[in-house]
Amino acid sequence: MSFCNGCLEKQQKIDQLLEENQRLKSQLRYRQRKQTDGFFGSSTPSAKKPVKANSEAEQQAKAGGAQKGHPGHGRKGIDPAHAARTIEVPLEQRCPQCGGPLLDKGWRQRSVLEIPPPHPEPILYRLQKGFCPSCRRAVQAQAPAVLPKALFGNQLTARVLAMHYLHGIPLGRISDQLTLEIGSLIEMLHRMARLFKAVLPPLVQQYRHAPVRHADETGWRTDGKNGYAWLYCTPTLSLFLFRSTRSASVPKEVLGEKPLAGVLVVDRYNGYNRVPLKLQYCYAHLLREVEDLEKEFPDDKEIAAFTATLIPSLSSAMHLRSQELSDSHYYAQAKKLQQQIVSACQKPAQHLAIRRIQDIFCDHSERLYHWVYDRRVPADNNRCERELRPTVIARKVSFGSQSEEGAKTREILMSVLHTVKKRHPQAEQHLKSVLDQLATNPKRDPFPLLFPNDTS
Repeated sequence: MSFCNGCLEKQQKIDQLLEENQRLKSQLRYRQRKQTDGFFGSSTPSAKKPVKANSEAEQQAKAGGAQKGHPGHGRKGIDPAHAARTIEVPLEQRCPQCGGPLLDKGWRQRSVLEIPPPHPEPILYRLQKGFCPSCRRAVQAQAPAVLPKALFGNQLTARVLAMHYLHGIPLGRISDQLTLEIGSLIEMLHRMARLFKAVLPPLVQQYRHAPVRHADETGWRTDGKNGYAWLYCTPTLSLFLFRSTRSASVPKEVLGEKPLAGVLVVDRYNGYNRVPLKLQYCYAHLLREVEDLEKEFPDDKEIAAFTATLIPSLSSAMHLRSQELSDSHYYAQAKKLQQQIVSACQKPAQHLAIRRIQDIFCDHSERLYHWVYDRRVPADNNRCERELRPTVIARKVSFGSQSEEGAKTREILMSVLHTVKKRHPQAEQHLKSVLDQLATNPKRDPFPLLFPNDTS
């Protein structure tokens, strides 16, 4: 066969230009996505996105509040028998307009809720002293609801702990609101951490024996040095750790080395791969990777067909657990979704980007389908990511901890406060009652006082 040298050169040039054109388009799409989504694409945290899209017109058109026809609750008046106090506000005897005399028309009641300014009340206790001539011992009355040698009462202490560790209010704001020295507040937090230090080991044991666990981590600076905040949680406990490393030594510290039953829900970070129990990978991270694939190659038909099949399956898997289904119906639906995901990932593909996603599902199938066989296991790590969000906000506000002791104090008190919040609806009042009991005997074990109904 003979070829025309001129035609061959033209075809080679055409192929070269087509390849260059495709490469330049790919680079342009990447830069456009980086400008809108940030450096990490759809995985970029919302606070670091260069441009945040406005809500859709459909969402903007929705009216807030309850649906029309909702009966509502209204504002109820206060029963005079239940009012804290009744204040009478009399009128002047003359009309404010013309100055004429007024006729008595009775009284009108108006219900108002009010709160006193949040300033600590200075209290001076006079503690009676006595002496027993029989045993030659001096005795003294004990101040109620205050720990030995403490400046702050238990109610004030519980309020500061809740404000800082549950509601995320910075210590500087608390100091301004309560007109307290910030140094006194910091010393009080360190003392509370020493008081509740013994609570963490039992929480670690409970975490190890939970059937379903979650774990995640985020950045945290301590004394100006980069580190990480780790969260290990279940529906009934939260365990925070602040460490200088992101290595596998931290999961090993919490989970130990002996094999454990149950499942740990995580992202695909390698630090969890050596833990002694089964793993369930988070589908939300995988879904973002598939969506990024669709954005990176919008004109590729093979990728469009692949993402059109896999994206709905992954999304349905994450939402299946929240639906009101019977167990038999749930497991039937879960098995069907698993078959759809497996079928999409085992289908022959030419595009290398599709093969990369398929390899994740094929090579790690033992870490992707625990939710199919156990309804308690979610297909995403949403619980842990939501619970870490206040820590991320605290990092942005405070830039981390100023010392190792401060990080350790935050570790202990956040673990205690967030676990108490999960188990008691009135976390602040429950903590105050625990402090009252410890005030009578500071050597008591705080764990059974914090969690009296614990059976583990």
